[in-house]
Amino acid sequence: MLIDQGEYHDPRLLSADGLRVEHGYATDVITDLSLRWLENLGGDDPWCLLICHKAPHRPWEPNERHGDLYREPIPVPATFHDDYSTRSSSARRAVMRIAEYLTSEDLKRPPPEGLGYEELTLWKYQRFMEDYLRCVASIDDNVGRVIDWLRARHEFDDTVVIYSSDQGFFLGDHGWFDKRLMYEESLRMPFLVSCPSLLPAGRVFDGIVTNVDFAQSILDAAAVEQHPRMQGRSFWPDLLGTPTEPPAEGMYYRYWEHDDRWHRVPGHHGYRTDRYKLVYFYNDGLGLQGTSPVTYPPEWELYDLQNDPYELHNVYDEAPYRAVSKELEVAMWDLQQRLGDAPHASQERPSGR
Repeated sequence: MLIDQGEYHDPRLLSADGLRVEHGYATDVITDLSLRWLENLGGDDPWCLLICHKAPHRPWEPNERHGDLYREPIPVPATFHDDYSTRSSSARRAVMRIAEYLTSEDLKRPPPEGLGYEELTLWKYQRFMEDYLRCVASIDDNVGRVIDWLRARHEFDDTVVIYSSDQGFFLGDHGWFDKRLMYEESLRMPFLVSCPSLLPAGRVFDGIVTNVDFAQSILDAAAVEQHPRMQGRSFWPDLLGTPTEPPAEGMYYRYWEHDDRWHRVPGHHGYRTDRYKLVYFYNDGLGLQGTSPVTYPPEWELYDLQNDPYELHNVYDEAPYRAVSKELEVAMWDLQQRLGDAPHASQERPSGR
């Protein structure tokens, strides 16, 4: 186990034998230890291995062997200059803007002198993305090592290999880095599944899946009964092309950490369907304006993902969407109740509930 977020170079690891330092680059070290564990298994017993990398967590320190990658200018995303004109003040307060909040530790070197605001912002973006992508390149290398290990032992075709993450990430989208907010770049996660003996290659499952569904689906793939108290829905039958229950109509999200010190992302929850997304910033407690405490009111946002896939236009207060807002609010309330997550005290019970 890494200590806190762990070090990129010569990471400290805590195990039953105590604290030790493993020399090398963290992504290589974690893969080395994982493959060593597999080598020592022996026998034909089934196994499950989770390889959880530190990278690409902040402050994005790449392996030296990737230091020459991505030196050409990296294009900025389409929403890089988002002005947040229709967003709630809750989202605008987040301390995640590349222009203001990437630190000297993140950037590794001082910027060139004489840059204006826009030029400095672009310079920071390039530095951030160079290191971020170089860290990801090391993950790519090490995923390849695991696959090569399985293939060398003729086990790849019958092994369920899943590549995923614990969240998405803003890579200059809306001018931000980091995560937390319920917008698509942060909400959506990579999820690739391979098992050639069971799953044909090249297919896409476009149903709504959340990380709460992972455990049930893995157990289902291994023909292991799930515990009745487990939440989530197994999507393994969907991947096999033999669905056993209707697809999820929507998903519930909650960011529980009302953080006024570091990221200033207020607590919020929301509900997303295939077309719409409703977000409620309940703004629990005091916020900060400069160094002075201030109370912020609750705020709603609604996005039509079909007509506005980049989520640039909050339509919550627009007349044509009022019925949609109410419908989603009821659906969110119902799902909160089923999951045992009580709505925030400031969230009024929707009519009819």
